[in-house]
Amino acid sequence: MVPLSLLRVGETGCVGEVLGHVDLVHRLREMGFYDGAKVKMIRKGSPCIIGLAGQRLGFRCDDLARVLVRIPAMAS
Repeated sequence: MVPLSLLRVGETGCVGEVLGHVDLVHRLREMGFYDGAKVKMIRKGSPCIIGLAGQRLGFRCDDLARVLVRIPAMAS
């Protein structure tokens, strides 16, 4: 798993774990960052824009670094 903030633009992944203080974890889970949720990096920077459950959301990269995602294996 890698931090969501490390996804490249257009890359997708599935949420595997959310780390951090209980209040931040609770807030992110309420927004839809639960295990298995599909996310897509739309724009890197400040703020990062991600796609989640049909929505576009803006976050500080610090918050996204706490969301670990599984990315599909690259075909060789």
